[in-house]
Amino acid sequence: MMRRGLALLFATITVGPAGWLASSPPAGADQTTAISAPLKVCSAADELPYSNEKLEGFENRIAVVIGEELRRPIEHVWWKDPRFYIRDLLEAGACDITIGIDAGNPRVLSSQPYYRSGYVFIYRKDKGISISDWNSPILKTATIAVVPGTPAETMLKQIDRYYELFNYLMSLVDYKSRRNQYVKYDPARLVQEVISGRADVAVLWGPSAARYVRQSSIPLEMVMIPDRATRTDGEPVPHHYDTSLGVRKEDQGLLNQLNDALVRRRGEIETILKAEGIPALPLTSNRLTAAEGGVAQR
Repeated sequence: MMRRGLALLFATITVGPAGWLASSPPAGADQTTAISAPLKVCSAADELPYSNEKLEGFENRIAVVIGEELRRPIEHVWWKDPRFYIRDLLEAGACDITIGIDAGNPRVLSSQPYYRSGYVFIYRKDKGISISDWNSPILKTATIAVVPGTPAETMLKQIDRYYELFNYLMSLVDYKSRRNQYVKYDPARLVQEVISGRADVAVLWGPSAARYVRQSSIPLEMVMIPDRATRTDGEPVPHHYDTSLGVRKEDQGLLNQLNDALVRRRGEIETILKAEGIPALPLTSNRLTAAEGGVAQR
């Protein structure tokens, strides 16, 4: 399931003389780090607040922490379309690790989760709105901005608002079709919809929204949605998820090193997440311990 809202992008990844073009190791790396094999990170070229080529994302900062712990310089192998990077980059050996993947993703070996978060309701504090869950009365009439393919879209259908809001939701990507192309929903734009009053409520994955909620000059409320939503047939619609690092399925040794690094650098990673304003939840009880390896299950 896609949790991040992203802009319209095609699968165009820069290729250099030696294959996928990666950024240079950071200046000032010490001799021990410089002679180590680089840790090649599959990184989004334009996916703030997570990552971009200017290294302004919080996952770019987490990559630095992991590289320092492993004493390996970081090289970013940039992707511009999330549909293909696991197949075309990670599985192909062009990069070694992906940051910010769902724990238990079946296409990779995933590390122990390093944070857990959820979907949030976002609305202006000055509007007198009170929302606790999807049964809140205001949602029956509010203009609600959501990202397709997420639990929010499922729940819009459950409360019988999806088709009524369809044209508005299409306007959030300037009516671009998702047929045969990747259409990205920019989380900053959805938050701006609330700030401007064009939407009463936005529903976003908390880590996608936190930076823009924090930066808003208009005070915004960000409310964690309880993880108890269900479809009309009784099937649960999960809203809370663990986030991990991912490696190729055969890279158990690297996975063990990453799990150890997550334990040793837990404080620094939590500081990065707190500075970003990410709404954190307690990690699930199946969290792995250092060097245990394996795939963390949700």
